[in-house]
Amino acid sequence: MIGFGKKQESAVLVLRDVQEITELLRQELGTATDDRRPGLERALALVEEVAAVPDAELRARWVRQRLAASGYEGPLDSVSAVKALRRAEPGLSLLQAVTYAREAAAVSPGAEAAPGR
Repeated sequence: MIGFGKKQESAVLVLRDVQEITELLRQELGTATDDRRPGLERALALVEEVAAVPDAELRARWVRQRLAASGYEGPLDSVSAVKALRRAEPGLSLLQAVTYAREAAAVSPGAEAAPGR
């Protein structure tokens, strides 16, 4: 067996400091003057909007960016896309590249929504 039975760790980590930023903005809002309040409220709304983006969408953006930077313009879930992604990110295993390419194709603009979405 080649090792596909082992659970593979994600190579693409989604890092978020949204909770800390949200808490800081809320603290500032608690002591804000009337002239600063609208800007802080808008900032808080933007942070909450970003926090609502699922990790799968963030990974899909990363895949699309890596493929675009490599000059690839075809379908995201094709063999060519997987090859281009692995050339762009040599540390990705074949399984990871296939998984990320499929995920990117599933959540890309214009893609049909998966059942349950």
